[in-house]
Amino acid sequence: MLTSIIAKLEQSQLRSDLPTFRVGDTVRVHYKIVEGEKERVQVFQGIVLKRHRAGARSTFTVRKVSFGIGVERIFLAHSPRIERIEIVSKGIVRRSRLFYLRDLAGKAARVRDEKDA
Repeated sequence: MLTSIIAKLEQSQLRSDLPTFRVGDTVRVHYKIVEGEKERVQVFQGIVLKRHRAGARSTFTVRKVSFGIGVERIFLAHSPRIERIEIVSKGIVRRSRLFYLRDLAGKAARVRDEKDA
């Protein structure tokens, strides 16, 4: 009974405007950042390394290389701070977790694109 109440509460919090993206896709996440009274949108573009599907607590991890340093960020999928998610390209991978990309650098860290196949 308690789980059904929690499920109903979570159902009301879910977003319906999220695109369907998978691990290996390159996405552009438009994220709202609040600094004092000001609010701005910051764009974070990178490869989706993993997805954690857990209803309202779903997350996805995005990795990019900025000035030669790897940066990973975990986003709550149903967060109201996410303005929108754009899919830049579809990647072809055979894993559900792409943690091996952390050890690769340069051209070796590329993911095969859908249009290349």
